[in-house]
Amino acid sequence: MANLKDIKNRIQSVESTKKITRAMKMVAAAKVKRAENAVKASRPFTAELNSMFSRLLNSVGNINDCNINAKQAIDNYPCLLKTRPVNEAGILVLTSNKGLAGAYNANVIRKTIKLIEDYAAQGIKSKLFIVGQKGISVLKKKCKNLDCEIAGEYLSVANDPTPEGANIITEDIAKFFVEEKIDRIEIVTTRFKNMMSYYTEDWIVLPVQKPENTDEHNIDQLMEFEPNKESILQKIVPLYITNIIYQALLEAQASELASRMTAMSAATSNAEKMLTELSIQYNKTRQFAITQEIIEVVSGANAQG
Repeated sequence: MANLKDIKNRIQSVESTKKITRAMKMVAAAKVKRAENAVKASRPFTAELNSMFSRLLNSVGNINDCNINAKQAIDNYPCLLKTRPVNEAGILVLTSNKGLAGAYNANVIRKTIKLIEDYAAQGIKSKLFIVGQKGISVLKKKCKNLDCEIAGEYLSVANDPTPEGANIITEDIAKFFVEEKIDRIEIVTTRFKNMMSYYTEDWIVLPVQKPENTDEHNIDQLMEFEPNKESILQKIVPLYITNIIYQALLEAQASELASRMTAMSAATSNAEKMLTELSIQYNKTRQFAITQEIIEVVSGANAQG
């Protein structure tokens, strides 16, 4: 049986851990509501922008001319809309900088590795753009054995998703696409459902998937372009791509915080349960020690008598 000092040390250790997990739970709970509101507020805009963009592309038709002078790659909309055979895929992976978030990072990394392996089976290489230290640490090691390489790393945007941060990622990815270093852009992220659940998803950004069963003739009749279609595309293509990445960042942050809050809540409950068990064990050990001392005293007194 463990001695009283060992049990007392364990109780103190568990109590310290409980304080940490409770504090992390409270911090995550304070942040997750704000993140949830940001996600829900941005979803209607994203859905409407996606719908309008798809209708616009159906109206414009295929664009294959890449001979456009643009200071930034994201402004070179003809190249960004060009469909070509996929030899290398660009994958934006959204993870967190910190751990202790349950299975959040593991789920995203697992889906990413599966995607890389599926591409490798088709003879397609993968270039990874990774948000978050956790994804960078794991996938750097995994890429040594997989057909992939790290093309970009982003840390600050994992803690604080902003349109400016999304712009930086978008420009990097667009540059690779325009220079034909990648032929496809997709995002491995998580879709926030509620405080208790989320699920991993794979979002295809480019090339744009046109909706099926759309009457293009009717769309042409409904849409008018001022001053022209090219000017509209010049504005809306960068907005469309950047907004998808920003929405993915918001969804990922809300999912991470919800997962951390749930994990820390479970850890705090387990610590309380362990403290109860240790307290019972401590009392039993203490009672046994007292009883043993009484027996020794009585036995000694009887021996003298």
